Amino acid sequence: MAISKLDHCSVRTADMEATRRFYEDVVGLKVGPRPNFSFPGLWLYAGDSPLVHVIGEGGERELSGETQDGAAATGNFDHIAFLASDIAGMRARLAEAKVPYRHQTIPGRAVEQIFLTDPNGVRVELNFPVAS
Repeated sequence: MAISKLDHCSVRTADMEATRRFYEDVVGLKVGPRPNFSFPGLWLYAGDSPLVHVIGEGGERELSGETQDGAAATGNFDHIAFLASDIAGMRARLAEAKVPYRHQTIPGRAVEQIFLTDPNGVRVELNFPVAS
């Protein structure tokens, strides 16, 4: 398994519009395409890269308490994501270390994901592009 780069960060918000304005007007990112998830949100891009994923209130992830996968919520910082390769190698590594994880495929994108939680309660997302 090889990590090649930081893919994106994700933040939660109770005020989607203020968050959008900040990242567009202050930081200089632009709202772009986002998969049709079951929870509200938007993705902010630098060029072709969606660097900041914003998760709105009332979706599958709450601003406090536990997340859908049972991990403790980490305030407004939701997770850190890495682009990775060799999903089979990662699954073997996680099994050997007895680290629980959740697997999913993003609707409409050729990406498989593994989610796990670090010792500090921060969710880590690993994105494995699927060869087409």
